[in-house]
Amino acid sequence: MTASEPRLLEKLDGSPTDIEAYIKVGGYEAWRNCVTSMQPDDIVGELKKSGLRGRGGAGFPTGIKWDKVLNHRVKERYFVCNAGEHEPGTFKDRYLLKHYPHQLLEGCLIAAYTVRAKAAFIYANHEYEEERKNLKQAIEQARAKGLLGKNVLGTGRDLEIEIFEGHGSYVAGEETAMLESMQGRPAMPRQKPPFYPTDFGLYGKPTLVNNVETLCNIPRILRKGADWFTQVGTEKSPGTMLFSLSGAVNKPGVYEMPLGTPLRKLIEEFGGGVPGGRKVKAVFPGGPAFSMVTADQLDLPMDFDALKKAGTGLGSAGVIVVDDATCMVAQTLKFSNFFKNESCGQCPPCRMGTLNLAALMTKIEEGEGTQKDMDTLLQLCGFVKGTGYCTLVTGAAVLVQSAVRLFRPEFEAHIAQKRCPFQPVRTAVGAVS
Repeated sequence: MTASEPRLLEKLDGSPTDIEAYIKVGGYEAWRNCVTSMQPDDIVGELKKSGLRGRGGAGFPTGIKWDKVLNHRVKERYFVCNAGEHEPGTFKDRYLLKHYPHQLLEGCLIAAYTVRAKAAFIYANHEYEEERKNLKQAIEQARAKGLLGKNVLGTGRDLEIEIFEGHGSYVAGEETAMLESMQGRPAMPRQKPPFYPTDFGLYGKPTLVNNVETLCNIPRILRKGADWFTQVGTEKSPGTMLFSLSGAVNKPGVYEMPLGTPLRKLIEEFGGGVPGGRKVKAVFPGGPAFSMVTADQLDLPMDFDALKKAGTGLGSAGVIVVDDATCMVAQTLKFSNFFKNESCGQCPPCRMGTLNLAALMTKIEEGEGTQKDMDTLLQLCGFVKGTGYCTLVTGAAVLVQSAVRLFRPEFEAHIAQKRCPFQPVRTAVGAVS
């Protein structure tokens, strides 16, 4: 990206919690404009014009979501920033919380003001101790300058942002499960209908829920304009996105790229390629809950629509690279166990489905599986997919189906050889042959 192209992040000359460093690059200008010279409908209109889509997984148009809460017939409304982030291979929100707390705070203030929220919260992962500390410092600095709290910027309006320490799990990242935990109940997804927090959210009232990266885009869009934002990206997925790159790459990390950039560029140019001269075997473009892609698909554009068309998804852009020395049965088992352990157990298809999928995967990986087990594995995926109160069990099923579809010979080799062919053979006395 060139210096003139739209970017979510702008280098700060100072500590992440230094409010003056953030103000120096235009920080809080958008917030001042919102409360002094813009109406909520104007803000929503600009977001709709920008085409910003939620960066938390679903890619839903942000302006439409805000509009629904703002114009809801129920006047008691709430705002929650979802900073739970428990997805394997996803750590971009943690990066933003740590290095850009003021930018997130400004986005939260604008969101809460726009939908006329009665109260506003940031639901933060309890493991993010330093990140929560930075957020608290940012809030205190902003309050000292009259940017939040009582009589914001002399307008007579009051607005507070409260940090809620989330002790949830992977499931707590699902919006309704997060809201349940905030009300003192177990972090379990709600049965549907009602379907969306925009109608029935915190305390049963309309609630705007956005993730960290989505909210960090808001100040930049409102300060620079929707036309500026749409200069990069694709027609239906404008702007940039932060990609969490991990796995078999030389330089794992968080990288900002225009949406639509080929997967190959992320892995080879930003990530420095695969270590040890190995080759790419598979990539999870949106985390383990979406289908893998193989080495011949590395030129796929990384945007919501292109990946969906290819039979997978962008999700929260947690890109996990797998090299050709990896056993795909073992890799699939690893994530199957994750889904099993993270299931809240509320709905039977998920509670039993994730358990049985992991058990069958273990049996095959340990060389005790049969062809019947393979058939049962795929049959079980078909039974449980789309049946849970949230998407956890669907992700677990998609993971297995993808692995079998793309790497079936490896599964069959485990069954035929009665062992993992990627593991060395050990003799009775323990020597490796």
